[in-house]
Amino acid sequence: MAVTPIKFYQTGSFAVGGRLLGEDQRSVQSDRERINSIDCGHRACQGCGEALGARYALDAAMRATGNRMVAVNATGCLEVFSTPYPETSWRIPWLHSLFGNAPAVATGVAAAMKAKGRTDVRVVGQGGDGGTVDIGFACLSGMFERDDDVLYICYDNEAYMNTGVQRSGATPAAARTATTPAVGPEPGAVFGQGKDLPMIAMAHEIPYVATATVADLRDLEAKVTRAMEFHGARYLHVLVPCPLGWGSASHDTIRIARLAKESGLFPVFEAEYGEVVATSKIRHQVPVEDYLRLQTRYAHLFGDEPRTGVIAGIQAQADRNIRRYNLLGEA
Repeated sequence: MAVTPIKFYQTGSFAVGGRLLGEDQRSVQSDRERINSIDCGHRACQGCGEALGARYALDAAMRATGNRMVAVNATGCLEVFSTPYPETSWRIPWLHSLFGNAPAVATGVAAAMKAKGRTDVRVVGQGGDGGTVDIGFACLSGMFERDDDVLYICYDNEAYMNTGVQRSGATPAAARTATTPAVGPEPGAVFGQGKDLPMIAMAHEIPYVATATVADLRDLEAKVTRAMEFHGARYLHVLVPCPLGWGSASHDTIRIARLAKESGLFPVFEAEYGEVVATSKIRHQVPVEDYLRLQTRYAHLFGDEPRTGVIAGIQAQADRNIRRYNLLGEA
């Protein structure tokens, strides 16, 4: 991986743990001089993974660019809870675009900076899975195809959370949403639908593609830093659990993100120019059931008559990811 893993033997906050390390090993979040890109006063739900992901990613991007960065934000949860008119929680140059054109607007900002000779100013586009995987997909693919100098970050909470928890192209199989109710012989989201956007991004053979979760702060920061070492189109896909939409406890956000990776359901890797160059290995493999049981969006799988066939189907998806990305480190 891009960063050497560090084992912490004492539980506690990232800040406390980070400050016990040498300066070259500390996380951005442990630095009292960090920019605090998204600050207090926002209206995210308690335990919101997206609020964590945005702060971690953009603070790391600001450090990597010497605080010379512009962020372009699609409509969605992140925009709504951080900028209720006439207020804002952002402490960086930040633009709000439409739901589906954030990649295009970010491209325009990058082009404007280039025309002004400000090649030192970098651009980050960001949005949720609805604005990225679905509504903004055409603009994003165009950005990739043109190799525009933009890092685009998708904060994936696996549904349209801001508008009532409707299914998106990133909603996993069997998950209950407002538009995929837990009824009938095949409850929840249908198997075989949706998009694997990191794989699609890799197919464009852009300079850098990576996945991450909010459960591994150092890995996420390292990937943002690595992305900023490239010029051209770059894509980072971050899993950000949503307590409201997933029906999970707010204090379980980090735990659930970790289980998604440790079960193999969410593979964590890096790719350069279409080739996987590094993967985050599973340290303690867990069955997908450990991940599913913490979320009421999967409660219909564990009733009086457990839907073992559906659970087995989800396990098969995790097993395929483990084989595809060699997540257990086996030959």
